Formats: sequence, C-alpha cells, structure tokens
Amino acid sequence: MVITESSRLRLEQFTVADSSFIIALLNSEGWLAYIGDRNVRTEEQACAYLEQGPIQSYSRHGFGLSKVVLKASETPVGMCGLVRRDFLAHADLGFAFLPAHMGQGYAFEIAARTLEQSFATGTHDVILAITLPNNTACIRLLLKLGFKRDGTVVYPGTEEALELYRLTHDDFYGQMRS
Repeated sequence: MVITESSRLRLEQFTVADSSFIIALLNSEGWLAYIGDRNVRTEEQACAYLEQGPIQSYSRHGFGLSKVVLKASETPVGMCGLVRRDFLAHADLGFAFLPAHMGQGYAFEIAARTLEQSFATGTHDVILAITLPNNTACIRLLLKLGFKRDGTVVYPGTEEALELYRLTHDDFYGQMRS
C-alpha cells in the first residue's frame, strides 16, 4: 500500500516480502553505528522483525516505518515513518537509508512528505525525533525540517542518553516556507 510519494520517491507499507531488503538495511554500517544491532541476519528473523515492528504498528497505531522506493527504478533504498514508543509522549520520526543512497536528498524529501501528511491529516500536533549526539547528519536533517532540540531522553534498558527533538505543526510549516 502506498502511503505517500514525492517527485522521486514512494513510501510503501512493508510486507514480509521485504525481508531481504530489511536484512541489508539493518546490517548496514550506518544502521549499526547509529541505531544499533537488531540481530536480524536471516529471512526468518527479518520476517519476525517486520511482523512485530512495522506491520504490527500499522494495525495498532495506523502508522509505522515504511519502505522508501525510488520511483524510476522501483529500487528500495531506505525506510521512513513515525514510530510510537512507550517512553515518549508523542510519535517520533525515524529514517534510515542504505549507504549507496545517502547524501542525495532522499531523507529530506520523504521525511518532509511524511511530516506534511501527518500534520495535514490532523493525527499529530507534535512529532518527536531521537538521535545519538554524534549523529551529525541526522541532526542537520532534523534542524532543516524545523525540529528544535528539546533535551535528552534515556532509551529504556540502556544508559544511553539520546538527544530529543520536537516539531510542531507551526514550526514545520514555518520552516518549509522559508
């Protein structure tokens, strides 16, 4: 199911048929460095990750992480979407791309469409984002989208402090107009 699209990209709900792509993405250098090892190495583990993560989120919350596809070639290049975490007051924006497809503006393009759609439907009035303090590329993108730093939060089960960013409807549309 197509969620949204931009001039170059389409955002589609994941299915278990995306398991090979998920293995590649979750074991890419950037994912391992900035998101963490999810121990997804086999098709079976990838299917379980998809079923218990994004697919379950679609039915439970009406949103979730979804597959980013290049429209011209039908190539999956990353994921983007909103995640509902128990330890955050609002949904947060997540995104990740395969290394070969980073630095081409795809993350901004699809994240902006995702945020625009989320705010336009009225489902969210505030969207959060969390990131490691040393993930400068992520932080630059969040600021470009209009997010403002809002302190830190410790990810449950770890002692790792993540930077917390907040975006309101007004901040997003103000940033997109400038």
